[in-house]
Amino acid sequence: MNANTLAQLGCLLVVLALVSWPLGVYIFRVMAGPPTSPESAVPWVERAIYRICRVDARAEMRWTAYAAGLLLFNAAGAVLLYLLQRMQALLPLNPAGLPGVAPATAFNTAVSFATNTSWQSYSGETTLGYATQVVGISSQSFLSAATGIGVLMALLRGFTRVEVRTVGNVWVDLTRATLYVLLPISAIVAVLLVSQGSIQNLDPNRVAVVLQSAEYSNPVTGSGEAPLHDARAPSNVRLAAARTQVLPMGPVASQTSIALLSGDGGGFFNANSAHPYANPTPLSNLLEMLAILLIPAALCHTFGAAVGDRRQGWALLAAMAMAFVLMCGLAIEAEQASNASLAQASVDQMPGPAQSGGNMEGKETRFGVAGSALFATVTTSGGDGAVNAMHDSLTPLGGLVPMVLMQLGEVIFGGPGSGLYGMLLYAMLAVFVAGLMVGRAPEYVGKKIDIFDMKMISLALLVTPFLVLGGTALAVLTSAGRAGATNPGVHGFSEILYAFSSTANNNGSAFAGLAADTTFYNVTTAIVMWCGRFVPIVAVLAIAGSLAGKRRRAPGPGTLPTHGPLFVGLLIGTVLAIGALTYLPALALGPIAEELSMPAAISR
Repeated sequence: MNANTLAQLGCLLVVLALVSWPLGVYIFRVMAGPPTSPESAVPWVERAIYRICRVDARAEMRWTAYAAGLLLFNAAGAVLLYLLQRMQALLPLNPAGLPGVAPATAFNTAVSFATNTSWQSYSGETTLGYATQVVGISSQSFLSAATGIGVLMALLRGFTRVEVRTVGNVWVDLTRATLYVLLPISAIVAVLLVSQGSIQNLDPNRVAVVLQSAEYSNPVTGSGEAPLHDARAPSNVRLAAARTQVLPMGPVASQTSIALLSGDGGGFFNANSAHPYANPTPLSNLLEMLAILLIPAALCHTFGAAVGDRRQGWALLAAMAMAFVLMCGLAIEAEQASNASLAQASVDQMPGPAQSGGNMEGKETRFGVAGSALFATVTTSGGDGAVNAMHDSLTPLGGLVPMVLMQLGEVIFGGPGSGLYGMLLYAMLAVFVAGLMVGRAPEYVGKKIDIFDMKMISLALLVTPFLVLGGTALAVLTSAGRAGATNPGVHGFSEILYAFSSTANNNGSAFAGLAADTTFYNVTTAIVMWCGRFVPIVAVLAIAGSLAGKRRRAPGPGTLPTHGPLFVGLLIGTVLAIGALTYLPALALGPIAEELSMPAAISR
């Protein structure tokens, strides 16, 4: 990696480390308050919400009641978003007069945003009005992220509570995560994006007249065209029909900020964060990457504060950061490499002051190879799905990196809450494997991992590979599935595999070559998104209930330390081994086969 790449990666990691620690402590303080505290100690806004919704904030729930409330709440949100899309033509704040969304697309979109996936088989600026975007899409971005944080807090209570049957109150967790974490941070990020040039308004689209050329009567030939700045034109210019360009308006900064922070990633524009109105400058690009990783990284410190040992949080964050840096290096190196075919035509592909070099197809020149490849790694490790370049134009190995990051379960940072509770499942699996190797009962932060816990861990970790590989197999075996792949051969297979990897792991990014707005893909990906989101959530809540009912053991001579370099290495190895063993055959048929069929790069 060159100096520019190292500077961007280093700046991102340093700022993330500095900001995530105090934010993690803050999240612990606002989320871990006991529901039995006096009502007078609860802020008035929070009290008002409980009274309006008739919620008893001091009532604790078992994991079954917590899971049922969460499922019903998210299902209701999906239904409301579906109705908003279908009735869009009747809603205010629709200056373009957009009609209601088609049933299959509306169904897929409703499930997508309720599951924190933001899989978009439509173009946002030409499909959804402002009311649908603000009331429907944004609210689900907040609430789906709050769902992930709430599930994580229930699991943390399972680690810290002793011989009780409750894991918290779902309505309190959703309210506090939204009110004290997501709302204030998203407001700050929105203001920073506006300062960089992102737009924020409710104006109708504007039409700009573009005067690119003019027709005139040439004194010599009698006809022709000349640019407007031609000195000969003023006396005999006859302007051609005025060319116009529609400039989209809308509440872009506020939509983008919560989309990034929530792990949702849904773009106001079809081009997402590649659009200059959503991501205007290299500084805003860095800010958006930081927003994607901020809450997932901070929650590692929240975990350390909750279990009373901050080293536990640092160990998890170190494992995530090490895997992230490794994947960044692979992606950037793959995109920065020269193309042998172009080199034979004497095309200069080396990075320099005037160009980024490497593979610039599908990338914005204002970000270059480093900013684009880094963003692709961030968005698929952070569970967000926003893009500032077209992933379908990445090199085979460059596209392999985001695909693998999703297939690992999006635990390398991951979404808010979901990334950390996924990593904690891997941590419990790692100590279970280590316990089998030395003949010791597996324990993690003082709680014994028993047979029921391992069954739930297996269910949570295996359901997504089943959905990814099963959905891909169904698509390639049916004519309706194959019809969506616009590229033949191995790359078409990669497009389908990427789509189901993204939807099953609730990421939402895509290889753009897949025509996904069909009945087949709208229905299948919706089912995959729902199961990929809520089956692991139910399993995690079951583990939380199991752990809360156990005693907490003091560490002994046979206890595996889970805060040192040895455990960090064991954890990374467990994550990579499971991902490699599960997906390697499918990857060999897609991006690996495509890489082997291409001319070798001559320089890196």
